[in-house]
Amino acid sequence: MPRSVNSVAKRARRKKVLKQAKGYFGRRKNVWTVAKNAVDKAMQYSYRDRRNKKRTFRALWITRINAGAREYGLSYSQFMGALKANDIELNRKVLADLAMNNPEAFKAVVEKVK
Repeated sequence: MPRSVNSVAKRARRKKVLKQAKGYFGRRKNVWTVAKNAVDKAMQYSYRDRRNKKRTFRALWITRINAGAREYGLSYSQFMGALKANDIELNRKVLADLAMNNPEAFKAVVEKVK
């Protein structure tokens, strides 16, 4: 009995991967084996970096809060400790936005905790 192959499904799988590889350079965009490896690696990077993005944004917010707090003679850790002691529950994202885009509101927060 001859072997049954499902060419329709096989073609669909390959089309899906080649569509994901659209825009890649050289053979990565149109040669099945190269494109499959490139897409697999890209998916690994995207999974990893969705988590790394959260870390990098938190680091950016901390840097901005630190710069804003130092204008008023406080370090980042002193400022955050004072916020906790005064029961002010603003997260780092909001504080960084205030420090960058709304300095008078950030100053008000600093004066409240001093």
